Parts: sequence; C-alpha cells; structure tokens
Amino acid sequence: MVDRNANENMNNSTSKLLNISGAEAVIRCLLEEEANLVYGYPGGAIMPIYDEIFKFQDQLHHVLTRHEQGATHAAQGFARTSGKVGVALATSGPGATNLVTGIADAQIDSTPMVCITGQVASNLLGSDAFQETDIIGISTPVTKWNYQITKAAEIPEIMAKAFYIARSGRPGPVLIDITKDAQFEFFDFSYKKCDGIRSYQPYPNLSMEAVDKAVELISQAKKPLVVWGQGIILGKAEEEFKTFLEKSGIPAVWTILGLSALATDHPSNRGMVGMHGNYAPNLLTNECDVLIAIGMRFDDRVTGDLTTYAKQAKIIHLELDAAEINKNVIADVVLHADCKHSLQALNDRIAEKKYPKWIRRFDQLDAIEQEKVIHSDLNPTKPGLTMGEAIAMINKHSKGDAVIVTDVGQHQMVACRYAKFNQSKSNVTSGGLGTMGFALPAAIGAKMGAMDREVVAVIGDGGYQMTIQELGTIFQQQVAVKIVVLNNDFLGMVRQWQQLFFDKRYASTEMVNPDFVTIAKGFKIEARRVKERKDLNEVVKEMMSSDKPYFLEVCVEKEDNVFPMIPTGASVSDIRLE
Repeated sequence: MVDRNANENMNNSTSKLLNISGAEAVIRCLLEEEANLVYGYPGGAIMPIYDEIFKFQDQLHHVLTRHEQGATHAAQGFARTSGKVGVALATSGPGATNLVTGIADAQIDSTPMVCITGQVASNLLGSDAFQETDIIGISTPVTKWNYQITKAAEIPEIMAKAFYIARSGRPGPVLIDITKDAQFEFFDFSYKKCDGIRSYQPYPNLSMEAVDKAVELISQAKKPLVVWGQGIILGKAEEEFKTFLEKSGIPAVWTILGLSALATDHPSNRGMVGMHGNYAPNLLTNECDVLIAIGMRFDDRVTGDLTTYAKQAKIIHLELDAAEINKNVIADVVLHADCKHSLQALNDRIAEKKYPKWIRRFDQLDAIEQEKVIHSDLNPTKPGLTMGEAIAMINKHSKGDAVIVTDVGQHQMVACRYAKFNQSKSNVTSGGLGTMGFALPAAIGAKMGAMDREVVAVIGDGGYQMTIQELGTIFQQQVAVKIVVLNNDFLGMVRQWQQLFFDKRYASTEMVNPDFVTIAKGFKIEARRVKERKDLNEVVKEMMSSDKPYFLEVCVEKEDNVFPMIPTGASVSDIRLE
C-alpha cells in the first residue's frame, strides 16, 4: 500500500510519487489540473479508475449522471459558466459511443472538455472483445485531439497535453482512451503541466499591418456593422469589446453563442442575426458598407445564401482559428489573433465617431418588428399563453441576472430573442450541432459551475424527453436548477416548417406527452403546471424564490410560430415577419 503523504513531493508544477497505479495517476492528474468535479457513468473497462475515485472522494466530486450523453452535456454546461475545462468519464463500447453526441456538440461550439474512456486490455485490441469499440477512430472527426494510452507511464504526459489542448487557442473537446491493463499497471509518477507543444501555436501573432488596414476601413465607413460571436466570451474580451463599441459608435449584433457578451440593454446592442434573428440586423447586413466580424464563423444559419451575403460590404474578420478564415466568407482584412489582443490594438487606434442616420435606420426597422411580431409575442390578445410571455416573466423575476440554458427548437429561438442578460456567460445553448436533449444535463453542469447564480433551463416538450432521466441526477445531487418546459404538444420547430413549407402535413411531429408534473414529483422535485395567464406571474415568482430544484410546465399555444424567419437557403434580405 502506498503511503501517499510520505511519498509525495511537490516542486512547483511537478509532483512525484513512487509506484502508483495508472488508475490512481489519472486521478492525480485531474487534481493537478484542478479538475475536482467530474461527470460520468462507471463500467467494467473503467472500473479501476472508479475505484480510485472512491478512495479520493474527499478531493474529487464525481457526479453520477443517468446516461453518458448527460455526462458530456453536464461537463459542457460546467465549462460554459465556469470558464474551466469540463470532464466526463465513461467505460468502453456503448459507454464511449454514448459520449459522441456531446463531444461533437462541444467541438462545433468550442467548449473545452476532456473525456476519459476505459478500454479493453491492450492484448485484446482489435479482437472484437466484449464492449470493445474503436472510440479513437469514431471520435477523430469530432475531437480537437484524441489519444489511446496502453502504458501507464504515458498517462501524466498525455493528460497534461489533453488539458492544455482543450483549453488553449480555440477551445474544444479531447478524448483519452485508456486500456484496462494500463490502469492496473504500476509506475513512478511525476506530473508537469503542459505549457506548449511543438508545431501547435494556439495564439498567433497579431499583424499590426492588418490592424492599420482595419482602422483605415473603419474610418472611411458610413454604415459600419459589428457582428460578434462567442469568441468574445472565450477570449475574455468583454471589456475590450465594450470599449470598442462605445468609442467607435458602431451598432453591433450577435450570433446566439455570442449572446450575453454585451448586456442586453447596452445601446450598441441591436439584436440577433440569423434565421430567427431580428429584422433590422438581418436586413442591414446587406446594406452596411463595412462588416466587422468578431469571433464568429459565418455559420449558414447566420449568413443564409452566401452568394448574396453582404456583397456590398468590406469584410474585417477578427478570428483566432485559421480554419475559419476565408472558409465561408472572403475577408478583405483579417486580424488573425485572439480577439482580446485585436480589440486592444483597434481601441488604441480608432477615432470616436457617431452614425446618427445609420442608427435611425435600425430604429425604423425595429419599430416595424415591434409592431408586427414582438408586441403580439409579449402582449398577446389570444387566450393561450405564448412562449415569449413565459420568457418575459422569467426576465421580470430574474432581473437579467440568471443563466438561461436552452435546448433546441422554437423555445430556443424565443429565449434567445427575449431573454435579458446583464453579465457574460449567461446564455448556454447548443448552437452549431443543435442537439435536442442538451438543456437538462447542461443546466446541471451550468449550476455547478456558477453556484452563486440562478440557472433556468428552458426546454421544449420534445427535447426534454430525450434526457428526462437526468432528473435522477438532479434529485441525487440536489442541484437547484429551475426547469421550465414550454409544452405545445408538438415538435414545434419541425411543425412550423411543415406548416409553412409542407402544406401543414404534420408528419410525426404531434406529441402525446406524459404527465410531466407527476414525473418531476416522482423525483421529489417541486412541480407546478400553468395553463392560464393569470397564474403565470405567481408561479414564476415562487419558482425563482425557491432554493431547491423546481419544475414548471407552461402550456403554450399549440401552433404558435417563431418570427421573423429566413427560409433555408434564402438571403438575409428575404426575412419574413409573418
């Protein structure tokens, strides 16, 4: 038996231990990286590591999710609110493959995560042994890096690299697969955090020549527009971004992952771009003369038809990831660097300016959207509740200070349009992959990453049932998440498309739902249902005042649609208000 206290020698970033198992080394590595909260599900091939988790339970908190996919989404939620690397564990075979959706989601949304999977013994690799799956081959397209460990001595260096790669540059998921014999094998352990890898340059050097060209374009602009994405949040550049907007006077609009980087009520914040974005931001994308894209990747849901997207504008792209530069939209000037540094350089050089005529154009279009869409969403005359007024009621009682975690569908777009935020890292959603089932487990992680904040999961009735089993995790861990299911008894977003583009052929989209309130109560979670407008305020107030997990079902209009809307493949100029 190893005497851990007598055998431990700390020396700056390096710790040394004699003759410990690979499984214990994994735990030691996690603790060295301050990853003392992990999510997972045990099984045969990872059992040695779980045995060490039991021994280290006073230092490492393991959250048993009810499905491995739930572990990855919880790790994502934790990473998004805490700014740290999320960690998920699973066994081999189906345990490992169940991680893949969450890994792919983290990859496209740039979420730092380290996934550790057990694997059959190295002498069985390639033999189709029980619960053997080539998770390295499967996960290669959706990870930033992956590696299979077959010798215990590899563990410290590979784990250090895993955390460095996951968090540095454009963040992303890393998967480490560890054979069972490597977990049992003993070796002399030492650990040194990774601070660099040859040929991997996560933070390019900023070209000051490019900065000067960008400043020149900005100074000549009459109708400039900023489109910002999650790069502002990932780069911890919120203050530099705010300074840039206030000094330049340029109106700014956001992608859904960029939401909350700037306070909702900041005068420079003009709303959301994209398929269900605001009217003015979308139309004026094709009227601006200089478009400054910051930490965003010109996703198709933002650009619509690329052949018509911002063709009249000079494009300035502030981007860290070289793979995103000139991929979808060709930029006139590229600032290839961390956006915090790029914005600092711009702030030192740009002049203060105002654009009153250009701003009035936004105001005019905002007024049209207010009249035709927003007023009826938030102040409906029809008897049924709308999704918009449910979000507005959450705003009223959260005062813009809550973290809002959304799933995928109509409720997601409504929440992004109407939720109010005062601080960064407040909007947690599945952006690029669009993963139904994301919100409930992600809300668990989001709350555990920001224990001092209220976390409200806003979910549709369809996506909720994809990971509803994670109510068990909430019950066991007593995570004080507020769960709001906007129930329209439909797969709402698909139904909306079927209504608008498939002559109301509602093929396989109507839901016959269970009693959600009874299910929540079965997990000892306080639960209420609201069907009438007169009850909404009281129940939301009760929910937001609770210091325990709380479930609220809001029964909304069955065929309520989300507008504005840009049809798939259409130009942003083709945005529809009805």
